[in-house]
Amino acid sequence: MEFQFLGTSSGTPSKTRNVSGLALRTSGAKHWYLVDCGEGTQHRILRTNFSPMSLRAIFITHIHGDHCYGLPGLLASAGLLNRAAPLLIAGPPAVERFVRGVMESTELRLPYPLEFLHVEHGWNIATLPDVLVDAAALSHRVPSFAFAFTEKAIERKLDTARLERDGVPSGPGWGHLQRGQDIDLPDCRVARSSDYILPTRARRKIIVAGDNDTPSLLKMQAQGAQVLVHEATYTEEVLQKVGPGPQHSSARATAAFASEAGIPNLVLTHFSPRYQEGSGPLSMAHLEEEARAEYGGNLFLAGDLQRYALDKHGVLAVVAP
Repeated sequence: MEFQFLGTSSGTPSKTRNVSGLALRTSGAKHWYLVDCGEGTQHRILRTNFSPMSLRAIFITHIHGDHCYGLPGLLASAGLLNRAAPLLIAGPPAVERFVRGVMESTELRLPYPLEFLHVEHGWNIATLPDVLVDAAALSHRVPSFAFAFTEKAIERKLDTARLERDGVPSGPGWGHLQRGQDIDLPDCRVARSSDYILPTRARRKIIVAGDNDTPSLLKMQAQGAQVLVHEATYTEEVLQKVGPGPQHSSARATAAFASEAGIPNLVLTHFSPRYQEGSGPLSMAHLEEEARAEYGGNLFLAGDLQRYALDKHGVLAVVAP
């Protein structure tokens, strides 16, 4: 599984960071998924290997503009490219009202159908070809959600040594066993698939959270997850000065939760534009230092257009463009 950040700033863009957007796809898939679509997202997509034509579904964590204002432009551009395939948009009910309102007021007509799904706590969708997606409610000024993407299919490996030891002849029968089908042998024995399938690895699971001031709300969803992508809008010191009104998390709070939940890979994003490169209390280095003081796992601070790959062993790494 891999994902690429299309924007990592909160509220407003900066010279180096666009507002929220993340592209995700499973290994070998031609289609992809988009989580959030802040203003300017389609411009970022132009700098990637993703295309509006192969976009399968869009997941909007919440209705705030830095997470959804790019939707009308992206949808219109896909139409101008003569997209014909249906497009699914999942999010709080306000997302559908927003999109349909813009389409009506601007007389936008799309040559492809939109399917809207209203998300609530515990919502899930199993009809996508390669992932199961479920949602968990978060704590923010408007309804906000985290989406967990869990791969559906994992490779099945045969215990060839045992097959040979038991005298199961190689050939098409081995393929049936690998696909989970029992087979009849020439000597009237039955070879059962379950006897010859090696233990499988864990399914890869990536959580992409919307704005949230209470990371512990992800406790149940975090079970079995190898990656958490979560906001770290402020350092703890700035969060205390800003107060609870904006309902965002600090790097410290997010890292402490990831550590407690045992999530091996943590990617922080959605940084306040006040944080810049360099040193000092309002630097990205300070955000990282605060997170590392709480979290000993594989920690990343996301950057725009940065690509990540999660391997079959659950190890996350930044990959070259």
